[in-house]
Amino acid sequence: MAISKFKATCLAALERVRKTGRPLRVTRFGQPIADIVAPQIDSQERVLGCLAGTASIHGDIIAPLDVKWDALK
Repeated sequence: MAISKFKATCLAALERVRKTGRPLRVTRFGQPIADIVAPQIDSQERVLGCLAGTASIHGDIIAPLDVKWDALK
């Protein structure tokens, strides 16, 4: 789709990609400049907080370190 047509019908074109899942290539002077694809995130997949409960704290995280690093030399 030419960029001028895409600019005029942007919302409709994006909705069509979302509904059909077919990618859309936007061109300028016949050269591709962008590919618009539908997101692949499953609606049941929990993105925010997906790593909750996977980390643990060992020791005091507030106290200063007693070890001098080689990178400080």
